[in-house]
Amino acid sequence: MATPFWYNAALSLLKPVYKWKIKKRADSTEQLQQELLERFGPFQNPKNLDAIWFHVVSVGETNAAQPLIEHYLKKGHPVLVTNTTKTGQARAKSLFLKAPYLDLFQAVYLPADQKYLIEEFFQLYQPKLLALVETELWPNLMDQAHEFNVPCILINARLSEKSAKGYGKVPSLTKPMLSGLNQLLAQDQASLDRFIALGANTEHSQVVGSIKFDITAPISFIEKAANLKQDWQLDSRRIITIASTHAPEETNILAALKPFLAQYPELLCIVVPRHPERFDEVFEASQSLGLNTQRRSLGESIQADTQVYLADSMGEMWLWYTMSQACFVGGSLNEPGGGHNILEPLALNVPTVLGKNYFNFQSIVDEFIEASAIKIATTAEEAAQDLVQLTFDSALVEQLNLNAEQIMQKNKGSLEKHIQAIDQYL
Repeated sequence: MATPFWYNAALSLLKPVYKWKIKKRADSTEQLQQELLERFGPFQNPKNLDAIWFHVVSVGETNAAQPLIEHYLKKGHPVLVTNTTKTGQARAKSLFLKAPYLDLFQAVYLPADQKYLIEEFFQLYQPKLLALVETELWPNLMDQAHEFNVPCILINARLSEKSAKGYGKVPSLTKPMLSGLNQLLAQDQASLDRFIALGANTEHSQVVGSIKFDITAPISFIEKAANLKQDWQLDSRRIITIASTHAPEETNILAALKPFLAQYPELLCIVVPRHPERFDEVFEASQSLGLNTQRRSLGESIQADTQVYLADSMGEMWLWYTMSQACFVGGSLNEPGGGHNILEPLALNVPTVLGKNYFNFQSIVDEFIEASAIKIATTAEEAAQDLVQLTFDSALVEQLNLNAEQIMQKNKGSLEKHIQAIDQYL
């Protein structure tokens, strides 16, 4: 299962570029040094050996794995989480790096996928199981799991048609990775078929649904939202959140919302961009539209005349959804798009609008569309109209929520199936 020479050579050549990218997006010298150490060593000492290791990419995958991680922490198992993004790590730490899990939980960046780094990481941390979340496949990571006799499973696995074509172009990497998995637990049949076509072992692969349907909002965020609404006197406001947005979604939707914000002073739009490096850019876009804008990062509160609130913080998405009467889930009006998770707002009974480019969540979104449980917009103008309608039309909201709740209940149960599969290795 050893990785091809050309792959390792390519990684060596790309290493300076990778380090430059990390440096470019760092917020401070301290944070940069910390990330470089976690990516390239020397690695920080493990809190625990024999941990269950979950590797998640970013916020969405961290949220998906949340109920699983929580289950094992509550059972007293040590858990190690690795991320590839800054937002993902911030999310993991905000969820679990606190009482009562402080001694059991650790979150670090995944080392760069160079064989000697991954080997060193396995030697140091000695995990008992590696659970990769969704589609996070790294050749040397999986090869070294095999070398160290650490069971490697792909959980909550999904694979879009577009991603499958990409993996299909490098069969010398893809086939060994997939065939070497101890188990593959797919969200849906279409994803499973694509994985098998690329080399996954049929006998070790099955459809168990998406853990995302088993998600519930943390009580701490519900309480925090209630306190903020009281402190900021928001009971009379009608709140729209546009979440996980990419360029140019914020500018286009805010421009389309501007007449409504002028017409209805009680309307408020909370904007949560997907990537922290775009926070300033989004603030400037809102300012250039002449919208009265406050920022979370500056500790500013929502005032009576605030039209836009830029939620330029990390790990607080549940908070903004909880405060909302309607939301738009981004990455779905931009090109090429792909979309983000719609199940978080729907779990809170927040009626949801998204754009037409949602292929990353195709099977999940299609099921809600078929049940008339969400709204799909083809343009920013349409999205703005739908959002405003949802803040005023209680009968429509009630019907959407009823339809969405039926789909949510029908799909619950994947979490238990995942636990049964993982428990075999503990």
